[in-house]
Amino acid sequence: MNWHLHFLGTGAAHAVELGSSSAVLERDGKPLLLIDCGPDTLDRYLAAYGEPPQNLYITHTHMDHVGGLERLFTRLWFNEALRGKTRVFAHAALIPWLQARVADYPGVLAEGGVNYWEAFRLVPCSRGFWLDGLWFDVFATRHHRPGTSFGLALSGCFAFTGDTRPIPEVLAHYAERQELIAHDCGLVGNPSHTGIDDIEREYDASLRARLLLYHYGSVADGAALAARGYKVAAAGERIALAVPPPPRPDAG
Repeated sequence: MNWHLHFLGTGAAHAVELGSSSAVLERDGKPLLLIDCGPDTLDRYLAAYGEPPQNLYITHTHMDHVGGLERLFTRLWFNEALRGKTRVFAHAALIPWLQARVADYPGVLAEGGVNYWEAFRLVPCSRGFWLDGLWFDVFATRHHRPGTSFGLALSGCFAFTGDTRPIPEVLAHYAERQELIAHDCGLVGNPSHTGIDDIEREYDASLRARLLLYHYGSVADGAALAARGYKVAAAGERIALAVPPPPRPDAG
């Protein structure tokens, strides 16, 4: 099997020219799981695959990561063949925020009679979730407030931080098998995001060698990160991944 991480967008919230940060886990060229759904993500996904995602994981509920859910709802609801088929995986702690930010607007449709989540299959999780016989670990990250942002890892294959400050102790556990680590990083950090100085202070050389940086502020910022010797994801790029081994005996 061939496994890839296909970046639909790589930008920070203000870097609209880079696209909203999101990625698709592909198996043999077919999409298995979309990670995040920002304002322009659905258009990019449809251009790449021709149909809406069947599986979606939400890292957190800032609008540059969930702003496309309203359009996805419309796309699914008005196609009976698709309605209720897309699974939305999210940590249970995010469900109240998802409800408040994207699902609780009065009158989902002007005609009434529709509940937002009926268009999807909402799958809350805590430690992780099963998908097509694979166990995906879910782990807390450091973004804005505790308990509001969660990364994703497929053991032996990849880890995806979502928005975060440095989390060396977490990645030491969830990416201990030489996985590729897609990591939030800009030139300058702040209380919610990692900067390159944070990377070089908090992570040792062996972990830094596995980093793939995304969620940066501009094309120029990406080039500056690459000039410092780091791998930097570009919108539209497909990154080859190791084939994931069978799930651990204690998975799930």
